[in-house]
Amino acid sequence: MKVDLIIAHAYLLTMEGKGVGFLENGAVAIKGNRIADVGPSDEILASYSGDRLIDATGKIVMPGLIDAHIHTGISLFRGTAQDMANWMHKGLWPFMKHMTEEDSVKGSLVNIIEGIKAGTTTFCDYDSPMSRIVEHYARIGARARVCEMINELPGDIGMIPVGELYPFDPAIGEKNLNANIRLFEEWHGREDGRITVLFGPQGPDMMSTELLLEVKRWAEKYDTKIHMHVAQGDREIDQMVKRYNQRSIAYLDQLGFLNSRLLAVHLTEATAWEARLVAERGAAMIYCAGSIGIIDGLVPPVLEFLEARGTAALGSDQAPGNNCNNMFNEMKFAAILNKVKRADPRVFPAWRALRLATIESAKAIGLDHEIGSLRKGKKADLIVINLQEPNLSPVILEPVRNLVPNLVYAARGHEVETVIIDGRVIMENRVLLTVDEKQALAEAQEAANRISERARGDLLKTESDVLKMMREGYL
Repeated sequence: MKVDLIIAHAYLLTMEGKGVGFLENGAVAIKGNRIADVGPSDEILASYSGDRLIDATGKIVMPGLIDAHIHTGISLFRGTAQDMANWMHKGLWPFMKHMTEEDSVKGSLVNIIEGIKAGTTTFCDYDSPMSRIVEHYARIGARARVCEMINELPGDIGMIPVGELYPFDPAIGEKNLNANIRLFEEWHGREDGRITVLFGPQGPDMMSTELLLEVKRWAEKYDTKIHMHVAQGDREIDQMVKRYNQRSIAYLDQLGFLNSRLLAVHLTEATAWEARLVAERGAAMIYCAGSIGIIDGLVPPVLEFLEARGTAALGSDQAPGNNCNNMFNEMKFAAILNKVKRADPRVFPAWRALRLATIESAKAIGLDHEIGSLRKGKKADLIVINLQEPNLSPVILEPVRNLVPNLVYAARGHEVETVIIDGRVIMENRVLLTVDEKQALAEAQEAANRISERARGDLLKTESDVLKMMREGYL
């Protein structure tokens, strides 16, 4: 049988079965945007002829990584708000208030490029203006599950003193909801199904009950998922208790949100009992280990969620909180932080971290019938990883295999050599083939320079921890 591409003689990690689905000398045949077959190299090469053959001897071939929660629109503020308290008010807000829509769009492309170069093939992007950001995914060739961020918050929300109730503006909420509806109607299923749309309420504390229920109705009408921050910090819990005399998860349960339609992001402040309740109701959890570790110094109850047989995924969140959008970073953080939290090196093993960035993530976001593992009939989203790097050497297969532990604890993303999405080679030999990377970086740098100049006065008024470190000569 004739196919377009065969990748042979690889160490295959199919992610099929209960583990990583390892095949020592495996091959993948690709026809169009689908996987035509997967199996031992000798069988695939005997059964198929390809227009092109990639010899992956000594390399890993595996499903592309899935970033289940990312805000690409604020990437320009990378590294501006680390090692500090009051991350939002004193770190991010002085910059964000000076960012234009055009700035956000320029920065977004750099984040997407960063992710692809580190092996991410699917992005669950949750930002604004998504109607323009989504065009990057169409052009670059990535798979995206996107939504507009919906809230009822005024533009000067960063000026509201900590502890005061947020003022809601129904006109803003209606505008944001309508933007998400238009996004769905214009983009859902486009690019041969590569781009799909969810609904994105920013959080239960950031909109009225009426708007939240309206979002739910639209998600049900269009039969799509709801991507929402839930119990993402003590600020949210404080707002919920003051406004409704309820914590976030009890409130959402009462409104009928805790079901398989919900992607509950963070659960930072969820108790073990609340995490188990979310799992038992069938909602998925998106765990952003690096971001929450850096911003809050906390480890959300992902283990309790998994122990309750919940479906969880990993996400990178945003560059100004996490400093990177790299799923190898997230796998490593997730595994190590939970070992420390439980004081047990056996918890959150490397294979589990890898599954949460591939097949389990695909289940969480509702795309496991299409992506997340290498199986005949699924979409051809896969990556080739070069093991001839010092940090991934040596390769040991017997009496134990070190491939998966090294991917999770030693890989940094630069080892990803080739990225294929929807059967199309997007990156080869570390070179992106669909966008001009240098131009994207230059335009983002110019935008960041302009914002930094405009934000200077506001930032100097914050007396933030970062400013103090600068003045004292530590940075």
